Amino acid sequence: MPDSYRVKTVAPEWPREREDMGSKRKFWYTDNEGRDWLFKIPTSRTGEHWAEKIAAEIAATLRIAHARVELAQFDGQCGSTTESFTCNRRISMYHGNQLLAEIVNGYDPEKTFQNSSHTLENIWLTLDVIFCEESNQAKGIVAEYVVLDALIGNTDRHHENWALLHRQVEDRWMWSVAPSYDHASSLGRELLDKDRNKRLADQGIGRYSESRKARGGIYWSKNDRRAPGPLELVRRSCRRYPSLFTPALRKLEKLCDDAMTDVVNRVPEDWMAPSSRMFALELMRYNISELRKLRS
Repeated sequence: MPDSYRVKTVAPEWPREREDMGSKRKFWYTDNEGRDWLFKIPTSRTGEHWAEKIAAEIAATLRIAHARVELAQFDGQCGSTTESFTCNRRISMYHGNQLLAEIVNGYDPEKTFQNSSHTLENIWLTLDVIFCEESNQAKGIVAEYVVLDALIGNTDRHHENWALLHRQVEDRWMWSVAPSYDHASSLGRELLDKDRNKRLADQGIGRYSESRKARGGIYWSKNDRRAPGPLELVRRSCRRYPSLFTPALRKLEKLCDDAMTDVVNRVPEDWMAPSSRMFALELMRYNISELRKLRS
């Protein structure tokens, strides 16, 4: 077993404000080095905390821009903590819903879930307007995030789970795509041990990955009742936007099975059950096999 990830301890005096965005219990705090972090308490009986950490480490292996995540404890509660990437006063963050509402006619920024206007086409339109001639670079970064979602089975890429940064560089302001963040809804984190064991025993990993319950947060068409799953979204995107998604898929060449196993096994033993480790690994193995078919 490789060395375990460190567990960050959040001191009682550090918390300063609650974060109301999203459905998870969380709060902001400043550590003893002056860095701002968001501590998240996982939903009961889920592995949202270890899913966040594994997803960040997989993104690091693939060299996909991502928020820094650590396992953490506060007042005896296990969770995850994410470092802020907007602590600099010269950086402002705008979530997808804010941007889409400004650019897409009739877009509802308050409808977080089942918002069929949150399509890849509308995201591309938004990036075209903001980045102009540099929009393909921004789209390529978002394509990497979509491929990451497909690999880890992240179903929560709704319009508040991607963003752009606006920062001052010398005497001018510049836009950039924010690092990927909030990957708690991945890797089968919601399943109970008995459900994982059953799926592992009857080779049901593929059915889980492709199931209706594994729908994502990005729609293909505003007329669709349901969003495609993360894998299906990449399949369709590769056909329509090959110049954007082929480079993103090449990132997977950096990820071997040993590397995935090492990332998962570094979660401390008392933080993640054996069935959770095996399921997370088998899910990524299935997904990466399907994604690699798209390059053949």
